[in-house]
Amino acid sequence: MRYRNGKNKLFFVLICALSFLSMLPLFFILWEVVSKGYKNFNLRLFTEVAPSSMDAMLARMNGETIPGGILNGITGTILIVGVAILLTIPLGLFIGIYLSENSEKRMAKLVSYLTDLLQGMPSIVIGIIAYAWIVKPFGGYSALAGSVALTIMMLPMVVRSTEETLKMLPHSYKEAGLALGSSYRNVVFRILLPSGFGGIFTGILLAISRVMGETAPLMLTALGATVVNWNLMEPTSALPLLIWDFYNDPNLVDLIWSTSLLLLIVIFLLNWVAKIVARKWKI
Repeated sequence: MRYRNGKNKLFFVLICALSFLSMLPLFFILWEVVSKGYKNFNLRLFTEVAPSSMDAMLARMNGETIPGGILNGITGTILIVGVAILLTIPLGLFIGIYLSENSEKRMAKLVSYLTDLLQGMPSIVIGIIAYAWIVKPFGGYSALAGSVALTIMMLPMVVRSTEETLKMLPHSYKEAGLALGSSYRNVVFRILLPSGFGGIFTGILLAISRVMGETAPLMLTALGATVVNWNLMEPTSALPLLIWDFYNDPNLVDLIWSTSLLLLIVIFLLNWVAKIVARKWKI
């Protein structure tokens, strides 16, 4: 017994040590972003558009804080991701319901396979598809094209979360609803979906947090803009696009960290809310 207890303690210590080592890169990344990003984290960051390279160069020469902010990226992210959410949720819910209710049918198996294939598709390829579907036919880059690209990326996660959540619900929910005379549509939308709200909503939040930082699809679709734009048919900036623009301009490098910090905070909050919802509405 002494030998077995010693081996168990050694194994436990080894697991704890390896877990700590696996978290070290995350701590280093967080420290790097926070320590450098807080310097330009002020009100101006949220109320002004990105500065020009000349303004940033003059500020650096005078030892001043870089003027301007990332308002055009914030509004662009809200617009592009918001439209993507509106497109994804109905599609994801209906496909997930179909797969959970018809899992043995050939069509459902094909859709399920294509969903898995889509989930593993590189984001740059999705950007090219959105470029061919939206940018070329409509004659220009636009926020709508960016939203379509993000919708394609979000869809598999929403479909899977809806399907798996509905499969976890007791079959008696459906039987009881039908036995009481409710139509199949009412059973699905008034009993099954509300009962699985926690899992479905968590999947939606995780899908949003996944696409918030995507850059490659937006480079091929939304392109970017130096002004605040709320027109779906015009080129629009976004936080990931601003990070890429700042990276390519040595005078604006300092704003990379502030933009990254804001993006990190938003993604952290989305994941935190997802955890709370998952615990509160656990099936």
